[in-house]
Amino acid sequence: MSAVTVIYALLFYAATAILVIGVARKIFIYARTPQPLKIPTTPAPVTRAGVWLRMLREVTVFESLFKANKWTWLFGFLFHFALLLAFFRHLRYIVPSDSIFWMPINLELVQTAGKYGAFAMLAGLLGLIGRRIVVDRVRYISSPSDYLMLLLLIAIAGSGAAMSFVKHTDIVALKSFLLGLVYFNWQPLPADPILLIHLSLVILLMVIFPVSKLLHAPGVFFSPTRNQVDNPREKRWTAGWSAKIDNSKAGAG
Repeated sequence: MSAVTVIYALLFYAATAILVIGVARKIFIYARTPQPLKIPTTPAPVTRAGVWLRMLREVTVFESLFKANKWTWLFGFLFHFALLLAFFRHLRYIVPSDSIFWMPINLELVQTAGKYGAFAMLAGLLGLIGRRIVVDRVRYISSPSDYLMLLLLIAIAGSGAAMSFVKHTDIVALKSFLLGLVYFNWQPLPADPILLIHLSLVILLMVIFPVSKLLHAPGVFFSPTRNQVDNPREKRWTAGWSAKIDNSKAGAG
């Protein structure tokens, strides 16, 4: 087995552990962070069902972003939709071809949409980084990490598109390698330069994801401006720690 195969196999295992543990730790911190105030962004739902509906619109069509800025919404939605297509396209590398998972899915349509979705992803990312450069107020609040993260995503999308439209890699061998990682039965990894660059960038993204602004993906579900019911007039709001203080005072009295 080649050194390239061993190195990338170990890197993927390490990156996966960092990604899973890091994100789980952040979610645990988010869940335990007190929410001492009732601060839903109004107009807000007055029922829990309304909150779930609002959150559904937020994570599927980016409702608040659409209301705030149409151009930012367009580029952001374009990128995220293309990312969803890329996700389904890449599932073929870690899901066996005869899996029941594929039964309700048109594989040919998914592969074609994901293949050309790379251009939509690049268009969305270029629009987002252009916005940070051109718009004064956005450039003012942008940090170097914002640009670097967008450049990393552009490099990942660009190298992925290059494997489809510039120099094809051995897809069968790549799938065998990735399935081998899943089943702990390592298989040789093709040593194509573009493929190795693409995989290296993906590994880098997995490592820095838990400490980056990309954590808005799970973080949106813990945002008090989105997940709170707008009922402070009907019901007193108490955070976990304040409720314990009230109970302790009642017991002492």
